[in-house]
Amino acid sequence: MEEIFAGGDNLEREPSQSGATTVGPPWRHAVHEVVAIFYTSGTAGEAKGVMISAGNVDHILKCTSARLDILMDSAPPPDQVYQWAPLNFAAAWITLLSSLCRGSSIFMNRDLNQLAAEIAAIGPDYFVNVPALLERVRRGVDEQLRKRGGVIMSIYNRAKVASICRHEGRARWSDFIWLWLAKALLFPKIRKKALGPRLRALISGSAALNLDTQLYFMMLGVPVLQVYGLTETTAICTMDDPRQVEPGRVGFAIPGSEMKLGAHNEILVRGPHVFSGYWNRPKDTAKALIDGWFHTGDQGEVSAAGNWKVVGRLKNLIILNSGHNIAPEPIEEELLARLPNAEQVVLLGNSRSYLCALVTGNVPADQVQAALDALNRSLPHYKQVRAFRIRPEPFTIESGMLTAMGKLKRDAIASRLQSEIDEMYAVQQAG
Repeated sequence: MEEIFAGGDNLEREPSQSGATTVGPPWRHAVHEVVAIFYTSGTAGEAKGVMISAGNVDHILKCTSARLDILMDSAPPPDQVYQWAPLNFAAAWITLLSSLCRGSSIFMNRDLNQLAAEIAAIGPDYFVNVPALLERVRRGVDEQLRKRGGVIMSIYNRAKVASICRHEGRARWSDFIWLWLAKALLFPKIRKKALGPRLRALISGSAALNLDTQLYFMMLGVPVLQVYGLTETTAICTMDDPRQVEPGRVGFAIPGSEMKLGAHNEILVRGPHVFSGYWNRPKDTAKALIDGWFHTGDQGEVSAAGNWKVVGRLKNLIILNSGHNIAPEPIEEELLARLPNAEQVVLLGNSRSYLCALVTGNVPADQVQAALDALNRSLPHYKQVRAFRIRPEPFTIESGMLTAMGKLKRDAIASRLQSEIDEMYAVQQAG
């Protein structure tokens, strides 16, 4: 039987292609031996234990190291890595193992309330994050510059508009002037203060990243590399290549794996990184692994070049009583992009005649209505959002409305706010 190595105390070291120190661990494990069990987040039901094998880990670490070699290029080792996510998540565990294998200097977060201060003090080369964290950084920059006001705020606002125009291919000569001014006077200071002086890239995963957020950091001169994966795929299915990033997409399938679209555009995956099954759940395993293909439950699309995009979760589909199926994520992301002060948007409408939305954060009702009016004009009638409610307090992990990685617990939200949702529909229908 083929054997691979896993980490231990007496580490043998050798240089990688980038010059970083890699670790040659002495503990032997059979490829199919289970070395870890991670539990899913339970966003759509009871959490399940995902069995990860030594072969799964070995393959993923080879893939991550190759990508990080490209990112770091000729930079002298060791990499400076900031680790903030809890290690009971597969993605955080893989980040830690990748850092150990590369001989990186890794700094662990001590307090989530100190994220900004720690990032600025450590000055990492890169770190893995979730979209909610990037949104927090973006809002923090906006707030600091809003307080400062004056000419700097004017340059900043004009540069943001200019950046969007350039991306959409409708930039004017004045837009290039505003971007040049911001790049010369403002963006380097923002990068250094908010993200540290060494940052080469932000690596985003776990949830869908809003296109505007990715473009925002690219405007600042910070690449945002997307990674798509699930616990069942040892955290990774696709990774952006630092040399070839297409905003709005999550990159190409990792080497050695296969991906295709199944029924209802569900993403199917197979390869050496796919788990062997759920712990003590043979029926769930049989449903998820069919003919060697793992059924992710995610809806996607892929470009002719093989670059993937995740559209939404099949289990999140809203089915109206008219029979129309609607993926809520694209509409939620578009509304969030139009409402900079909103924390979350949750679309509702299962078994009802039309869609409504819950919006959290300090957002004026007239702004929400204006955003909906503008968005609805571009949507077919069954996707239009007819009513909304604003909740000043955002959904949080502590309230049980978000997972530990910041994903919406849609079932919990619908259950706890059932009376409020019913009232919103009743008022709309009465009107």
